[in-house]
Amino acid sequence: MNNSKDIIIDQAKKPGFNSRIKKFFGIESIGIYLFLIAIVVFFSLMTDAFLTFDNFIVILRQISIIGICAFGGAVIVISGGIDLSVGSVVALSGVISAALSKFFGLPLFVAIIAGILAGGVCGFLNGTLVTRVKIPPIIVTLGTLTIIRGVAFIIVGGNTIFGMPLKFRELGRGYVSFIPIPVLIMVIIFIIFFIVLNNLSFGRHIYAIGSNEEAAIISGINVNRIKTLVFTIGGLTAGLGGAILASRLDSGQASTGQGLEIDVLTAIVLGGVSISGGKGRLETVFVGVLIIGILANGLVLLNVQHFYQLVIKGSVLLLAVSLDVARKK
Repeated sequence: MNNSKDIIIDQAKKPGFNSRIKKFFGIESIGIYLFLIAIVVFFSLMTDAFLTFDNFIVILRQISIIGICAFGGAVIVISGGIDLSVGSVVALSGVISAALSKFFGLPLFVAIIAGILAGGVCGFLNGTLVTRVKIPPIIVTLGTLTIIRGVAFIIVGGNTIFGMPLKFRELGRGYVSFIPIPVLIMVIIFIIFFIVLNNLSFGRHIYAIGSNEEAAIISGINVNRIKTLVFTIGGLTAGLGGAILASRLDSGQASTGQGLEIDVLTAIVLGGVSISGGKGRLETVFVGVLIIGILANGLVLLNVQHFYQLVIKGSVLLLAVSLDVARKK
């Protein structure tokens, strides 16, 4: 039984390249690197304001929340699930962090932890509904997307929490040397998730479940427990993103994070994670996050109107899904 379990996990995880360098820059992912280079060259030629150090820092700060949420969301998708409630969880966690800091005078660290845990509770709820009630993930998270957003509005009474303590801004607006704190947090989360997915048995189990859930069950993997954990982890990362966003905005707003799930899902699929699960690498997800950030930044610099940006984002998502289907064929 143990041997069959190892075989299933190894087959699900094996990238098909012996070289570590080829594994990191896989041939099947070369397109996303070329696309990244192409849009950088394009925006560099179109506007002088793009290719500057200050703008690069701005892009990294802007993508930090998308990146943190995308890393957690990628783990869910690799396991065969999907989470469309990310934006609502971000809003709820930000509102909770802001409310605890403003009205209860709790220290920044405590308020942030409370927001992160609130996101974890939302993720655990999603995972429980998926594994215990057997509702498809897309239906569960569509429902909780609305419910969680509604709870966020109830907490603030439809208003916005302003007048935050000065220290509340440190997480979202602070720097370590010249590097924004949110960017450092994103890098730390990336390293942790990269190690988990590539070096720990828990990561191999996630790939195995996404590749073939029935085979994973037969091999002795506790599928329900891992799925619940995966959704909880996704909720925790969204909660962290929400706390950072509230700190950066210096307010608690129940309307924040609207449409964030589209950016996160686009980055994940564009980064080569199969929408049906079992395949994907975190490093290319990071490239997908970069592409989303660079597109958004470049379009703003070119004064492209917001509704045109929405069309472009939706088109990129459809392109990414189409490429995923083509890869399978």
